[in-house]
Amino acid sequence: MITKMKKLTFLIHNGEYEGFLEHLRSLGIVHVIQKQQGTVQNEELQDDLNLLSRCKNAIRELESSAKMVEEGSVSDSVKNFAFDTPAKVLERYDIICADKVVQEQTLQALSRDRAQLLPWGDFEPSKVERLAAAGYRIGFYTCPLRAFKDEWVSKYGVIEIERDKQKVNFVTVTHTDVIVDIDAEQVHLPHMSLSAVEEDIAKTKAAIDAIPAKLAQLAKVGIPVLEKAVKELENNIDFGRVRLTGEKLAADSLLLLEGWIPAADVDEVSKALDMKGVFFDVEDPQPDDDIPIQLSNNKFAKLFEPLTKLYMLPTYQELDLTLFFAPFFMLFFGLCLGDTGYGLLMIVALPIFTKLFQLINPNFSKWLVVLFGASTMLCGLLSGTFFGFNMYDLDIPFVQKMKEILYTDNSTMFTVSLCIGVVQILFGMAIKAVNLSIQCGVKYALGTIGWLVLLITVGVTVLAGLEFSNPVVMGILIAAAVLIFLFNSPGKNPLLNIGLGLWDTYNMATGLLGDVLSYVRLFALGLSGGILANVFNSMAVGMAPDNPVAGFIVMVLIFVIGHALNIFMNILGAIVHPMRLTFVEFFKNSGYTGGGTEYKPFKAIEN
Repeated sequence: MITKMKKLTFLIHNGEYEGFLEHLRSLGIVHVIQKQQGTVQNEELQDDLNLLSRCKNAIRELESSAKMVEEGSVSDSVKNFAFDTPAKVLERYDIICADKVVQEQTLQALSRDRAQLLPWGDFEPSKVERLAAAGYRIGFYTCPLRAFKDEWVSKYGVIEIERDKQKVNFVTVTHTDVIVDIDAEQVHLPHMSLSAVEEDIAKTKAAIDAIPAKLAQLAKVGIPVLEKAVKELENNIDFGRVRLTGEKLAADSLLLLEGWIPAADVDEVSKALDMKGVFFDVEDPQPDDDIPIQLSNNKFAKLFEPLTKLYMLPTYQELDLTLFFAPFFMLFFGLCLGDTGYGLLMIVALPIFTKLFQLINPNFSKWLVVLFGASTMLCGLLSGTFFGFNMYDLDIPFVQKMKEILYTDNSTMFTVSLCIGVVQILFGMAIKAVNLSIQCGVKYALGTIGWLVLLITVGVTVLAGLEFSNPVVMGILIAAAVLIFLFNSPGKNPLLNIGLGLWDTYNMATGLLGDVLSYVRLFALGLSGGILANVFNSMAVGMAPDNPVAGFIVMVLIFVIGHALNIFMNILGAIVHPMRLTFVEFFKNSGYTGGGTEYKPFKAIEN
């Protein structure tokens, strides 16, 4: 259900504008129409936006490091530093991050030096320099194995350092006045010994390893400061955007501001504005207005509102489908997971599964998880599975009575899945007819009503074993055909209507079959989950050693790990595939367009 809205228009004197906006924000009810789009030209507001982005990025990085520091382990150096402003926290954060970049670059350079020095062993460059001062030059060379000449040994005092299948590394020892003329690549080594480089690498790695701890230390004292700053900045930015929204009139002496308010709150807001002497006007929304959407559903449907928002909010003129798809979605989830034990575990371990579901969507409520768990338990009774075991194999009178009433074999489940698809699609078409009647008038819904009547009539005729030549059936089908081919687009040429009717018939014949077959996934996912659960049970029993203790431990480990993986994978499937059936098949056949703007009242963010 969509909350009814009223449009407010304010006329404020320029000198009273700031005070009026403060008062409007304190009410926390009016959704202000912000006309300022794209890049904000206001310099102060742009600075706030940049600072907000920096604060949020820093919080995100610091939160990942905060877990490294336990309570009470903040160092004195951090405690004694006055992090009383976000600028100081960000300054310290930037210093640490810059140091990390420098240390990582240093480590890369040292690693390259180490790679160059490794083939030549650990020696002191200073000794090489002393030899040069004494009149001896040492050169470092490398060449392919086939290019090495033995005559170099006697001519240039060559000493091999390393030889492999491809190349030779060697040094030449000659007087400084001897020119070395050999076909080999001279290597220019760093002016450091290998041991010194490795020592510097160890120090650099230690410095890099200490950076997360520094960030964690900063996180403990800096995150609260940044979070407070974020709320203040968001308030300032929101206020700044609204301030820029005012349209200047009468030589800039007056400002025009527009907004939306729930119809139920008009009297309360009117009284508050009258007390301040503000001029305002209340009017009904017009068809071309971009009216913000506030969903107002009962407690059951409200649990499914995050799914509606995940797709698109409805427009103001159409129906909110949350209440209509919620029971189906709950049923779809249960059929996809389809194990009584899994459903019971979801309810028993509710906090764990709530966290799991909130990884998919943070707005999922624990009560939605309870509903999904209950649906899974009930649908699991259709197949009789309990953690992959067949409950109906138990020779207990009560269990066998349940089997007689509830057990459904795979062939029947396949048919049930298709029947559920037919029911939801027809239900969606009925909603489309109602939607068109509300938005455009009944005559625009006649074509959809014709298709609905035709499909239901054909289905009832086939199931009841009636003949299509039956006069009643023929009369209904002819009436439906008239609606489909002559009333699909009121006000147009009848020949054009017939052409559009033929096009709709082609789309219906091809699209409807594909839509119905999509619901087979309800059967397929439930079946595959049950098979995997049974496989893990067999593995747990079959792979257990003969030793009673070791066998029990191995069996429990395989059972727990296997079913944990199966539950995780199947929960993802039980969310994603019902979402597809809802957003594609159901929404399409119900004529859902969506694209509404969410109602966001202008109010301060509480610290």
